[in-house]
Amino acid sequence: MVTISYVAAYTFFFLALVAFLFMKKHKRKPQENLKLPPGSMGWPYIGETLQLYSKDPNIFFASKQKRYGEIFKTHLLGCPCVMLASPEAARFVLVTQAHLFKPTYPRSKERMIGPWALFFHGGGYHLRLRKLVQGSLGPDDLRGLIPDVEAIVITMLDAWNGRVLSTFHAMKKFSFDVAILTFFGDRLSERHKVELKKNYFIVDKGYNSFPTNFPGTPYYKAIQARKQLSRILSEIMNERRERGVVGNDDLLGCLMDSKDEKGARLTDDQIADNIIGVLFAAQDTTASVLTWIVKYLHDHPKLLEAVKGEQMAFLEANKSCGNRPLTWTQTRSMTLTHRVIMESLRMASIISFTFREAVADVEYKGYLIPKGWKVMPLFRNIHHNPEFFPNPHEFEPSRFKVGNCWNVQ
Repeated sequence: MVTISYVAAYTFFFLALVAFLFMKKHKRKPQENLKLPPGSMGWPYIGETLQLYSKDPNIFFASKQKRYGEIFKTHLLGCPCVMLASPEAARFVLVTQAHLFKPTYPRSKERMIGPWALFFHGGGYHLRLRKLVQGSLGPDDLRGLIPDVEAIVITMLDAWNGRVLSTFHAMKKFSFDVAILTFFGDRLSERHKVELKKNYFIVDKGYNSFPTNFPGTPYYKAIQARKQLSRILSEIMNERRERGVVGNDDLLGCLMDSKDEKGARLTDDQIADNIIGVLFAAQDTTASVLTWIVKYLHDHPKLLEAVKGEQMAFLEANKSCGNRPLTWTQTRSMTLTHRVIMESLRMASIISFTFREAVADVEYKGYLIPKGWKVMPLFRNIHHNPEFFPNPHEFEPSRFKVGNCWNVQ
């Protein structure tokens, strides 16, 4: 009897142990019970990249949102992606749960800008570079550049007199000149400025092209021009070192002068990648929004006259004070102009989306965002959603008055 009980107890214990180990081995994590967002992944490897490039990207994403809702999956530029089209989702990725996502771009974009650009990093390196960039481009540093920017504008307008121009191309040249002033101060030789502009615009032209790295393609030409940009920037840095005038009163000097807690300086490659990265982030977007502002003001003559009236008041005030240049304080007082800029940014949505990458499996609204997948908040879809902006396709700067949806004063 004792033997039978012992055997029964042993058998029960053995079965219980096996069951426990089996359940432990096969117990599903909460994320494993989740399903992927709805959507289509397209063809193997290329996914839906051809569909994206064959039509207006805004139409591509809008049709996806209409079919699948505010969260859907796709496959672009060799990467599985989750697209998010609500303010709540954008806030989740970029603010409240930002630690679950890291800045990233497709490999083709990273190669074009440079692997050391702060956009592609997190942690201490990202924080250090972000502080350096923000410190060089903050209000205190920009205040002193206002008269120089005004001088560039006056020169540009004089060059336009009597000519027919592409507004966007003219604005790109203008924003490039302002960026060069901001990044290099007045220390850059005309030869280097010409070489930088020539190669940068080749890179810019190939940046959004289909990434086929064959001789003759825009992407291939852009890669070659990107190598030239590194060479030119290295030459500029070496000249500064030889003259002993590194300085820290412009972005390049600030990056060259920086040391980490161990006293280590940034390498030339790190500096070049971040100069080019910030140039990409600022130049094309600035040119685009300036072009859209011109377009919207042209389409609204009464608004154009009101903006001109606001600007002329400052011009007359400066003339009465001995033709003094425009000041930072005056730019902060242009309330109507500011609303026009804000509404232009909303309507045009210059940055339609941004790239992030999940650093772990993430749950959002019952769906799984797998580790390593790209995550793209769709800003344009949010800005044109009537739920958040009534009459979203109407150009209405008054929506940015105090008391409206955003206080921008």
